Formats: sequence, structure tokens, C-alpha cells
Amino acid sequence: MKKPLALIVDDEPDIRELLEITLNRMEIETCAAEDVSGAKKLLQQKAFDLCLTDMKLPDGNGLELVDFIQTLPTPVPVAVITAHGNMESAILAMKKGAFDFVSKPVDLSGLRLLINNALKLSEASPVKDRRSRHLLLGESLVMQEIRAKISKLARSQAPVYISGESGTGKELVARLIHQHSSRSDHAFVAINCGAIPQELMESEFFGHKKGSFTGATSDKKGLFQCAEGGTLFLDEVADLPLSLQVKLLRAIQEKKIRPVGDSQELSVDIRLLSATHKNLNEMVLAGSFRQDLYYRINVIDLKVPPLRERPGDIPGLIDHILAKLTVANQQQRPLLSTSALTALQNYSFPGNVRELENILERALALYDGNSIELDDINLPKDSHKRSASSDFDSASGSLETHLEKIEKRVVIHALEENQWDKIAAARQLGISIRSLSYRMTKLDIV
Repeated sequence: MKKPLALIVDDEPDIRELLEITLNRMEIETCAAEDVSGAKKLLQQKAFDLCLTDMKLPDGNGLELVDFIQTLPTPVPVAVITAHGNMESAILAMKKGAFDFVSKPVDLSGLRLLINNALKLSEASPVKDRRSRHLLLGESLVMQEIRAKISKLARSQAPVYISGESGTGKELVARLIHQHSSRSDHAFVAINCGAIPQELMESEFFGHKKGSFTGATSDKKGLFQCAEGGTLFLDEVADLPLSLQVKLLRAIQEKKIRPVGDSQELSVDIRLLSATHKNLNEMVLAGSFRQDLYYRINVIDLKVPPLRERPGDIPGLIDHILAKLTVANQQQRPLLSTSALTALQNYSFPGNVRELENILERALALYDGNSIELDDINLPKDSHKRSASSDFDSASGSLETHLEKIEKRVVIHALEENQWDKIAAARQLGISIRSLSYRMTKLDIV
């Protein structure tokens, strides 16, 4: 089997030798360059599996090399070596696409973990977007962009801050980043920071030693240790008290934790993802969230849009949710009437996708007949005034004519979104191909 090949870029001979010895002992072949220009030449001549570069180089810096690597047909996982405490450079490198960073003096055990993760990434098959489409649904442009971004973020160790309203699917996005990453064969640990009593937070995050406090009858691993080698997802990170924010910042920067009651620090290898529905920037300005921690967890920001901003995705979501619910409940799957679909597409959904699931689950329990009607979805009384009657004028025709116009717009929109593929349009609308053909004939859509 061919050995992996790594590029080492550093102008200090001692550092290059240390890195070469470490990688050679891991059965990894190496090439070395002492400056940016030499590294660029090697990158154009050979197919590397990994690049380690110092930040300060005689003819430039590691950031320039990170930028250059991103322009290659097949970008190489690149980690930058920074001076101790120079987190600004490390964060900027990861924003530009670096896989991870190493602080001087280089911790060899941490370096080996980083290298193994990078090599797993090089070996991974890049078929991410198509698979995630079956979990993160929606063909709107914004959802296509999010799926593409998930695929890209999975090739990095950079902390990601996932923002969005409650119910938009932030944890699902975090899980997909983990599943498509080199860490997918290790644990994904998710925790709601608002659900932990404040007095237990430090123990929950970092663990504790037996006898460290009243009730500590045995050693306990914390969340960081449970996520070792995998991903730690902090949901509602805005709910962390300031006292823990300080300790969390240090754990992220140093990649080390100290369990409560322990005198020794432990190295940890985790990918950090975080989320909240609150505005962290406003909390920073108000002094309730540390600015340095905000910049550390927000290396990359991924915003999940509310459902009301992508109404074209609602039919597909309805189709998926009804299929899931009817299979789980061993029910026959009903159709959704045009008036009910129109009302849902015009509803503001303050609870987003989670609320849509609840509405449809309730409708399945209430509907009587072959289709779910407007009354069955039981939206708040004033929520569908805009959807059914905001532009209705009795002088211009009957209610039936008005509803047919709305139905025609919805059907044409679905057909256009699917390049007039009737099977795909019917699936998006949550109806059969026969039902779609009938509607097209009735509405004179050719």
C-alpha cells in the first residue's frame, strides 16, 4: 500500500526535523520546504495528503499558503503552526479554509491526532450533498447553499456557530456536519446548555474526581471526554453563565480540560459546534457573553433560515413528514387539499419545521375522509386570513374562482421549480401524478 505523503513548510531546520521524524514514525513520507515559494512549487508537482505550515515564513506567511491551497483542483488538508497564544492567526487561518492549527511548542500527541484526522479526510469519498438532501430537505437556493456549505465544513476542524430561530433544524445541521466529517466514527455529543443546573455545569462539562464535592461518590467523565475523537454540540450556548464561559474558552484554546478536584490537565480532541436562537452579538454588547469566547466559537457562522423564508420547500417537507408519520402510525397516507396547502405556504410558522410537524401530526388525528382540509390543520384563527382572502374581492368573481387562481399559481410554481417534471412536481406537492394531471387539465395548464 502506498504511504501517505505530507508537506512540511518551516524555515527552522530543527522544527522541520522534529516534524519529519514524527511523521516518518507514523509511516508517512515527507517533503519539506523552507518558504512559501518552495512550498507552492512542490504542491504543483506532487499529490500531497497533508500540509503542515508555520505561520511566519521568510517570503510570506502560512495564510498565503492556505489561500493558495484552496485554489488547487483538489485542496489538501492544511494545518498551521502558530506561536503560543496567537489565536487570532489560528482563527483567521481556519476562516480561510485551514483544517486545524498547532500551537508552539508542538505537543506531539496532539499533533498525531490532528494528522490522523487529516488523513481520514483525504481518504473520504466526497459524496456528501446528495446524501444530506434526504435529511436536510428543500430545493430552494438557500437550502442548496447550506448543503454545499455542510459538505465544505465537514472537511475542517474549525468551530462552527449555527444560528437560527427555534425549530429550524440547527441540531440536524450539526449532526450532518459530524456525519460527513472524518470524525463520523466517533461520538456526537449534544447538550442543551440551558437544561443544566448552574451548580453542576463545570462537572458536566469537564467531569470530576471522586470526593471532589458532596455527592461525588465516584469519578465521572465530562462531556468533553465523552466526545473524545468526535464532535461536541453545545445547543443554546447563550445560556452559559460567565463563570463557565471563561473555563470553556481555555478548554477550546488549549485543547485541555481539568476535571473538578483533579490537579492534572487532560488533553482532549473534539470538534466544537454550537448554536442558539438568541442574538449573541447583542449579548456581547450587553456584557452577558464574553467577546473572546464569541470570536472563538464563531470562526464560521452558518445561518439556518426560518421556514417562512422558503415557502417553496413546504410541499416537499409536508410530503416527507406525512410519509414518516403514516408509516410510524400504520395509517393510510391522505392527500392535502389545495386550500390547506395554500394556507400552510402563507403561514408565518413561528415554530418553523418543528411546528409544521406538530400541525400535520394533529391533522392526521383529526381529519375525516381521504384528504386533510383547511379546518383539519387548525391554524391560529387569524393566521390564514392573508392566505385565503387577503387579495379576494367578491366583485371580481366567486370564492371558487379565487381558490382556483391560487391553486394554479401553486401548481405552476411546483412545475417550474422541477423543470416541468410532473413526477417530481407531484412529489413536491404531496399528491399523486394522477391527481396532478387532473388538476393541470382542470386549471388549463399546458
